[in-house]
Amino acid sequence: MVQLRRVTGFLGLRRSIVGMLSIVILVGMGERMAERFLPIYLLALGGGALSIGLLGGLQNLLGALYSFPGGYLADRIGVKRSLLVFNLVAITGFLLVVFLPVWQAVIIGAFFFLAWSAVSLPATMSLIATVLPKQKRTMGVSMHSLIRRIPMALGPLVGGALIGIWGERDGVRYAFVAAAAMGAIAIFLQQWLLHDDRPGGANNGPVQELEKNPLRVLAGMSASLRSLLVADILIRFCEQIPYAWVVVWAMQKEVPHPLFHPVTAFQFGVLTAIEMATASLVYLPVAHLADRTAKKPFVVLTFVFFTLFPMVLFFSRSFAALVFAFILRGLKEFGEPTRKSLILDLSPEGKQAATFGTYYLVRDVIVSVAAFGGYYLWTISPATNLFSAFAFGVIGTVWFAAKGR
Repeated sequence: MVQLRRVTGFLGLRRSIVGMLSIVILVGMGERMAERFLPIYLLALGGGALSIGLLGGLQNLLGALYSFPGGYLADRIGVKRSLLVFNLVAITGFLLVVFLPVWQAVIIGAFFFLAWSAVSLPATMSLIATVLPKQKRTMGVSMHSLIRRIPMALGPLVGGALIGIWGERDGVRYAFVAAAAMGAIAIFLQQWLLHDDRPGGANNGPVQELEKNPLRVLAGMSASLRSLLVADILIRFCEQIPYAWVVVWAMQKEVPHPLFHPVTAFQFGVLTAIEMATASLVYLPVAHLADRTAKKPFVVLTFVFFTLFPMVLFFSRSFAALVFAFILRGLKEFGEPTRKSLILDLSPEGKQAATFGTYYLVRDVIVSVAAFGGYYLWTISPATNLFSAFAFGVIGTVWFAAKGR
């Protein structure tokens, strides 16, 4: 028991944290079984390349628009109640896709099921900041990031297997059925494990006056946090310009190349699992070091990995080469928990969720342009898309190396 307490103390695993991580696994597993194959599903439903570009843009735009309301709601009614609302919204989106197998329903459903990750992130970060001491925040964020990788790794494997058995249309729909069921189980767990953190309730103190205008929250950010935000925006341009097209490139659905050996849906699931396994291996050692040393070097190295991926992907034209590219893609998570904990450290006490939500609102509204623009760059050529992404990565990395604190 003593050893177990030491391990759980080292990892920051308190009751509410365990409850939150359980929800992340369940909802994330349901989401990832289908989300990574949505571009292929849209093509199967006759949506075409424009629908893929629209979906990619929505992923960023909705993530941005939902971030501030998600953070505000978490600060206003508490994490426990806000997560209940978010899960119900996601389940609604899953069921919409199940019962309406047309590409337009996928786009409409995306307004619901894409909401969970974006709208719940400020709440989960606020929970970590509230439950854990400051010297354990990077570890807490790293555990969240590590656990998130379990569904990210297993979800595409299961989704790829379902597609292999039932085809691209029915396989994805069955994945959404399972997603709705897992979301329902998550609701039960969060009500059982998370403590009641309603502002003004027992042991939670008086309700704070919360800022409803995200522009004022942005204006109140420190110069250090704004510098990080600028660099992060440029790096996300690097990530999101090719994001929706990675699976299309790997499976060569639209741009066949005589020297390219396309992979199957299951092999793409394997590549995703390799990416997530790579990320998982580096989380805890980096968290342990980042909580005790300077955080900037870890963030800079992360930005370097973000930058290299699109260039390496362009030259990866077989499964073996793609394995290396996806290992590199996994390494881009090297300092992501450190970056998130840095946002929490630089946020006003008691307003972490709202500040975190504002940060992501500003970042993702701007970055959504990159996802929409990725479609037009792809229509020129895959090389134009991938090397434009690489250029933004270089600029973002140099900016933070020079300006970051």
